[in-house]
Amino acid sequence: MTNTTTPYAIELRDISKRFGAVQANKDICLQVPKGTIHGIIGENGAGKSTLMSIIYGFYEADSGHIEVDGEIVNIRNSQEAIKAGIGMVHQHFMLVENFTVLENVILGAEGGAVLRKGIHDARTELTRLAKEYSLDIDVDMVVEDLPVGLQQRVEILKALYRGARILILDEPTGVLTPQEADHLFRILYSLKEQGVTVLLITHKLREILASTDNVSVMRQGEMVAHRETAQTNKEELAELMVGKKVRLTVNKGDATPGDTLLSAKNVSQFDAQGVKRLKNVSLELRSGEILGIAGVSGNGQSELLNVLSGITEMSEGEIHFAGATINANSPKNASQMRDMKMAHVPEDRHKMGLVTGFEAYEAAVLGYHNSDVYNGKVFMHRKVMVDECKDRMAAWDVRPPNPHLKTANFSGGNQQKIVIAREVEQNPDVLLIGQPTRGVDIGAIENIHEQIVSLRDTGKAILLVSVELDEIMALSDRILVMFDGAVVGELDAKDANERVLGLMMANAYSDDEQGESA
Repeated sequence: MTNTTTPYAIELRDISKRFGAVQANKDICLQVPKGTIHGIIGENGAGKSTLMSIIYGFYEADSGHIEVDGEIVNIRNSQEAIKAGIGMVHQHFMLVENFTVLENVILGAEGGAVLRKGIHDARTELTRLAKEYSLDIDVDMVVEDLPVGLQQRVEILKALYRGARILILDEPTGVLTPQEADHLFRILYSLKEQGVTVLLITHKLREILASTDNVSVMRQGEMVAHRETAQTNKEELAELMVGKKVRLTVNKGDATPGDTLLSAKNVSQFDAQGVKRLKNVSLELRSGEILGIAGVSGNGQSELLNVLSGITEMSEGEIHFAGATINANSPKNASQMRDMKMAHVPEDRHKMGLVTGFEAYEAAVLGYHNSDVYNGKVFMHRKVMVDECKDRMAAWDVRPPNPHLKTANFSGGNQQKIVIAREVEQNPDVLLIGQPTRGVDIGAIENIHEQIVSLRDTGKAILLVSVELDEIMALSDRILVMFDGAVVGELDAKDANERVLGLMMANAYSDDEQGESA
């Protein structure tokens, strides 16, 4: 019989899970009060995702048990988790892109053999849920036409439609702009007011401190601390996560820019439908500097990275790099740009940075696998690749440090470390880097930032794209702002703040605003 008097929506008692030699979770205990937002934080590989996967039924615990509303539940799959009132919004959305919002929400829960009645009932219920939880969305829109923030709302609606009273969100702001993230947290507050319990998995301590009631810290598979959010701070949480004091600011001196290593002049690019995605973009990137590109996601930053790196051919304009003039009549592909000492960390590690079915040592040489270092007359030098991968894993603190583990089996942050290490260790003259710390924990962020600054200080030129304004302001020496495919402003990083950048990103930074800011 359910104990309706329990103050906890969900309790974990001595949950353990092992994968071979790896102890992913060890004797985890957790109590989450009803109607609260509870943060779960920890470094990459700390066991957070494994624990959430046990709660949602992707894995079964080796020992321990779960209680929901005071009743022990046996969750062997996601259907049983849903039946227990648990929903999950994954970091990488589980949506059918060419289905409508309505079709995605009812997929797997169509309401019986009479589909028309099920659709009608679902439309009525979704309209009610969207209004009640401030999830404003057109249920007839096709998902692929929605910005990522609205796609996330679809995932939340899916969970609520299936009766979720406990909602797990895994790195929910990793793909959101600051504005979208703000709206998400307004939605979470609304869910909380309606009695929904939220488990928030994130690396972003500022979000934890701003949005949660309680926070629990995991380290190396164990739960090491619980805190009331109001009684802790960023410094304490960072130290609990990493096990040592962490510097929360970027240690960076003034830049000493040298020669221009890369320049773009009036570069434009049309997509397959003839839409102009890049509009007459011009920039200069000099040795010994970090040029940051700020902008709301979807305003041409991705297209700029793809054109500069040779992934996409430009339609108009020209690029000057390594003594070559590159244009629509004389293009260079990504392999050729790489041979010319340009490295590229793509924004989406899964789509463009990794083959997740490869072992780590194979992923660690992607793009450079034709090098003589890795090849003999007949066979590739497998031992060379494995040994090199081991060294990089140690230097970049990749966990677990196993070169033979499938790339898919690493956490998102550790996958990111593999990609960044691969590109940085090639000692490029120019590094294009998109979203360098997306899904990466605070200890690894410190290491990645140090590496980027170190490259700059050795005379490399770095172009940085990030939706994290704190990151753009902390790392950049100069900042360009993009809006609707065009560069709409430039400023010295020393003059930047969130207000100024926010106005520029919305193309609303007038002369009056500039004077007022000054």
